[in-house]
Amino acid sequence: MRKIGCMGGTFDPVHIGHLLAAESAKEAAKLDEVWFVPTSIPPHKPQPGTDSQTRCEMLKAAISSNPGFRLETIEMEREGASYTIDTVTALQAREPDARFYWIIGSDMINDLPNWRRIDELAERITFIGLERPDQPGNDASLPSFLRRRLLRAAMPPLGVSSTDIRRRLKDGRSIRYLVPEAVHDYIRGNNVYGP
Repeated sequence: MRKIGCMGGTFDPVHIGHLLAAESAKEAAKLDEVWFVPTSIPPHKPQPGTDSQTRCEMLKAAISSNPGFRLETIEMEREGASYTIDTVTALQAREPDARFYWIIGSDMINDLPNWRRIDELAERITFIGLERPDQPGNDASLPSFLRRRLLRAAMPPLGVSSTDIRRRLKDGRSIRYLVPEAVHDYIRGNNVYGP
């Protein structure tokens, strides 16, 4: 079976931390591919500031040079809020020859018990918890069924966030080297976040 890692998020904008996380997870779990799954309506965080098409275009630009990365728009095509269990169920129906993993940051590990239909989700996939430098994971408080479905992956220290990138752009500061060059050019060329 193909081993596919999925990484969800708003990607507003996608940055080098996202790419490094995907590559770290791919290497740690020996994944065949990593699919970037931009959400249309995130259920637990503010709505993205940019439209779906723009975020997809930035993702395409960011991953175009890596044959192991792919854009998956299943959540963009769905109406309403996007929950991981719905996405995984649909992907498994569409790709019965694949084994799916869901890539999360260490900040999300302790929140897993609150995810929608987590019992069913944990039966369907394995989570890859990336160790972030500022938020070490601690899964001791997780139920045993989740600990069994959690694979840890180390990630080199890198403190970059989409929020900080948007703030820098608003303040007229450089974002060069925080995002891939193609994404930098797209943001500047299309005036994505304003002047």
